[in-house]
Amino acid sequence: MARFVGVVHNHPSGDPTPSRADIEMTKEIIEGAKRLGISVHDHIIIGRKGYSSMKGLLLI
Repeated sequence: MARFVGVVHNHPSGDPTPSRADIEMTKEIIEGAKRLGISVHDHIIIGRKGYSSMKGLLLI
């Protein structure tokens, strides 16, 4: 069974800045994973010229 997971998605707009919806959904994923004994390591958002790490931005 998995103990750690990572979440990755892209923004079609090309801007990798996490949206409010991204942050809220990530919190829901973390809570659901926690109930299963799984830790979410990071949530990465890919854009045209880079990426954002929610862990790196201290959002998780």
